[in-house]
Amino acid sequence: MVKHKEASIVTESVSVTGSSQDDVPPVHREDNILLRKLGYKSEFRREFSLLETISFSMAILAASCGVTTGYSYPLLSGGHFAMVWAWPIACIFVMCVAASMAELASSMPTSAGLYYFSAKMASKEQSALASWITGWSNITGQVTLICSINFSCTELITTAIAMGTDGAVVLGSGATFGILTAIHLTQAIFCSAGTRLLARMTVVTMVLILTTSIGAIVSLLACAGDQRASSADAWTKFENNTGWGNNVWAFILAFTSPMWSLTGYDSAAHIAEETAGAARAAPIAILVGVAATEILGWLYYIAASYATNSVSVILQSKLALPLGQVFLNVLGKKGALTLWCSIAVLQESAFLKKITLRYLTSGQYLCGCSQTVDASRVIFAFSRDNALPGSQWWKRINHTTQTPVNAVWFAIVLSAICGILVFSTAAFNSLASASVIGLYISYVTPIYCRVTWGKDKLQPGPFNLGWWSFPIGWIGIVWVVFMVVMLLFPYTQTANVQTMNYSIVIVMAVFIFAGGSWIFSARHWFTGPIPNIDVQSDLSSYSEKHTTK
Repeated sequence: MVKHKEASIVTESVSVTGSSQDDVPPVHREDNILLRKLGYKSEFRREFSLLETISFSMAILAASCGVTTGYSYPLLSGGHFAMVWAWPIACIFVMCVAASMAELASSMPTSAGLYYFSAKMASKEQSALASWITGWSNITGQVTLICSINFSCTELITTAIAMGTDGAVVLGSGATFGILTAIHLTQAIFCSAGTRLLARMTVVTMVLILTTSIGAIVSLLACAGDQRASSADAWTKFENNTGWGNNVWAFILAFTSPMWSLTGYDSAAHIAEETAGAARAAPIAILVGVAATEILGWLYYIAASYATNSVSVILQSKLALPLGQVFLNVLGKKGALTLWCSIAVLQESAFLKKITLRYLTSGQYLCGCSQTVDASRVIFAFSRDNALPGSQWWKRINHTTQTPVNAVWFAIVLSAICGILVFSTAAFNSLASASVIGLYISYVTPIYCRVTWGKDKLQPGPFNLGWWSFPIGWIGIVWVVFMVVMLLFPYTQTANVQTMNYSIVIVMAVFIFAGGSWIFSARHWFTGPIPNIDVQSDLSSYSEKHTTK
């Protein structure tokens, strides 16, 4: 690792990369002044608007993709009851975490995000350690989330192939790994583009997410016909197929689906240096993204519960994703509709299946692209403070695209290594659990610092919770502690080498490395976020040059 030099402060002579001072819009000037107060020079083009920032958040949360791939969790751990109720219960607590994060992002809009928040909110003695823990936890979650998203995209593709061939072609682990690798490679190329293209991509992704979510909800409810479950069954029927004897514990395991789906909303904080009006846009994007995903996801699960006529039959499906069988049953030639409706559905069922699965797959692919961008910004910011091995490479900005291309490829390589888990049948469970554990530890560490040491440290931004920040923060902390413990357990009681939850292996490997690095080296030189400008002199100079008349 590259050691910090306390006096390594560089004064920036150019205010905005690629622009003359007179060309900078007033909102960008305010953003850059605030960024300088936080200790950083502006190195990105601010080309994310409020709409695009919200789109970026929703693209990673991706309601249609999350429910489609996470359906197997409630299916096993409670059936209809878990589908309908596990999601909203988890959503209440997730919103507490999101609101607390939005408050911090509004106050300190920088790409450093969570680990910067921890450093500023913690006590002077614990600042560096809190920042170190948060940074490494967030990178662990970010990288494994890329892999889990891309693996679920791979499963969408393999499921579509099996459906299209009536089960004649079922791809094995080798072919699955090949598809996953191809997805990683193409995403690395795509995500190396400039900010403007990436910003426009997020809007397209959001439209796809909204279209596929609403399309799936309407299709499942409208076309189920006689196969539709009764309201009593759809809302209350409980079936435990996990192998765990305790039904309460089995139901708790269903929280894995909403917890995995509702990750990555810190993305709005990590692109703050590329966002116009970041102090306002970042918290709005976090809250709107989470709220919209929670509503769409719940409606989708309710529709799926009604469309699931028999949990036991769906569990016997050979498809990689069980919800694919529900789509076949509801929209295919096996549908139990009346003759008239059957004709209408049969004429359009092939079209509906083709279009729906195509967009679910492309939506998931673009979701992975958005997550790759998010992870690369975290790696860039952490490397800017020399906290990662090879930081001198990952903090470089490409002169052509003005984006951290090296960090993009580093994130993809790490994700591809995690992809080796596809040779285990519990691959998705392990990757999903690891991403949730890593990300949510990084979410609540700065929140914990805020409600303990940082009670009087926060300089409120445009969005703040006031007195409510403390009870809301504590609720979020307790919930995350509970969920982290839960996510370390195997999903079935009869776990073996193939079905073991390997999240503990991933998480512990990173924490052993990060912990060892801290004990034997980093605690002697890592002091947390380091300003890359002379804050006082540069800020006064910059403000004088850009004061609006």
